[in-house]
Amino acid sequence: MKFMPEFPDIPQDALTRLQQDSGHFVFTSDLSVNEFVLVEEAGFTPLGLVMGSSIYHIGYQQANWTKNQEMTVLSQAMYNARELAMSRMEEEADALKADGIIGVRLQVSHKEWGQHVAEFVAVGTAVRAKDGTSHRTIKNKPFTSDLSGQDFYLLMQAGYRPVSLVMGSCVYHVAHQGALASIRQMGQNRELLPYTQGLYDARERAMERMQLEAADLQAQGIVGVHLDENNHSWDSHIIEFFAVGTAVVKFQETAIKAPGLVLPMNDTNG
Repeated sequence: MKFMPEFPDIPQDALTRLQQDSGHFVFTSDLSVNEFVLVEEAGFTPLGLVMGSSIYHIGYQQANWTKNQEMTVLSQAMYNARELAMSRMEEEADALKADGIIGVRLQVSHKEWGQHVAEFVAVGTAVRAKDGTSHRTIKNKPFTSDLSGQDFYLLMQAGYRPVSLVMGSCVYHVAHQGALASIRQMGQNRELLPYTQGLYDARERAMERMQLEAADLQAQGIVGVHLDENNHSWDSHIIEFFAVGTAVVKFQETAIKAPGLVLPMNDTNG
């Protein structure tokens, strides 16, 4: 079975790995044993480890030294690069005829090739519903989620299902404080209001963009939200605020609990 015409962004080696030739196909997964069992109990079969990569040159933007402001060029670059990695991971899941991807990890690493060059990688385990029910999004893409296998199981048992990994990014320049202001506050306990306002504003923008993504997919809520900060080797006053979580929707009023199943309490999947 050849996938090349349908999935032009996937390398040939990846296509070969993903081919489900009966008698030779072996699924791969980064799920722990406990997670694997719980995903099976939730009614899904792991199909394979899927991934997407984008090596991206991040442009330059001049900041006003004394002003709090979003670095819109950088915000867009960080978002676009992650979207490219996510879409290629979703293509690999499509090649496996998967319903969704669980345990998604988004990673950013900077390369020595240049100060503004970074690799964005998305990795997760593609799964398919055993009963043939489609769990794809309203845009006909596989659902994506960064929930662990345990959390995915509990979510399904509660009558909710993942829709998509949603995210919002805001790269923000926090204004420098002048020398006179620094001298005036020496030895005093006081709030640094411009800093507070800048960081507050940046986090709110990232959160709002994540919520807008969920609303666009007609989700009812977002679980497992992480709000991370990183300056990615930029100037110390330039910080990316990145919000990410799993958008969910209710699909049944009463879930059926698996009889006799004891949930492990000491296993986590980062």
